[in-house]
Amino acid sequence: MSAVDTGLSGKRVLVTGASGGIGAACARSFADEGCRVVVHYHRGRERAEEVAAGCGAGAVLAQADLRREDDVARLFDEARTELGGLDVCAAVAGVWPEEDVSLWRLSLDRWQETLAANLTATFLTARAFLQEVERTGQGSLVLVGSTAGIYGEAGHADYASAKSAIVRGLLLSLKNEVVRIAPRGRVNAVCPGWTVSPMTRSTLEEPGLVDRVTRTMPLRKVAAPEDVARQIVVLASDELSGHVTGQVVVVAGGMEGRVLHEA
Repeated sequence: MSAVDTGLSGKRVLVTGASGGIGAACARSFADEGCRVVVHYHRGRERAEEVAAGCGAGAVLAQADLRREDDVARLFDEARTELGGLDVCAAVAGVWPEEDVSLWRLSLDRWQETLAANLTATFLTARAFLQEVERTGQGSLVLVGSTAGIYGEAGHADYASAKSAIVRGLLLSLKNEVVRIAPRGRVNAVCPGWTVSPMTRSTLEEPGLVDRVTRTMPLRKVAAPEDVARQIVVLASDELSGHVTGQVVVVAGGMEGRVLHEA
């Protein structure tokens, strides 16, 4: 248990994409706070099993393709059956297509696949969680965007568009809607910058890439998954963030949309 009481002990938490770097760190961080965690995964079962094993006896392992409405419904049914309900949802799951493709060469298939894996998956997750909030009258939702959704990302206009929609239109609508069903309900978002994870590791190993991508950051380092997870835990906590809603916390070493270091 941390020295600061987050008030999360005993809370029931769903972490989507918990087989990935940030999701796994989130699941472990919530478990460290005494939460009962649903460890969601799509394809990475072995990694998710390892994460769940480290989250205590109360952890629940659950598979779902979040692009599919029926899979999302099943995921939440399982969470309700195993834990009796959910208090917190960390919608971490998302896909960054590694190939750099300019918009004029971007296929419609990739555009649609990227939006489905990020924006649609987040919509279906948020909708199902808010249906649970409507039933219980309380809950905290944390969405995960990206600095790509704030500053754009050349070669990844599809991903940047999906993440921008999550942390602007979706977030700002949901923070106003949630109080209709839960007077103290909150929705916030975290936007990570470059973060070490299975999704980005091969790209970050390219010679000189870290030096290039940190030229816009005062803190010239790549984030660890735990850096992002801690902010998600803080936003999820009614004790620490009870009067915070509709906010975006950027975890990117002070990234700006301009070059701060010449080399």
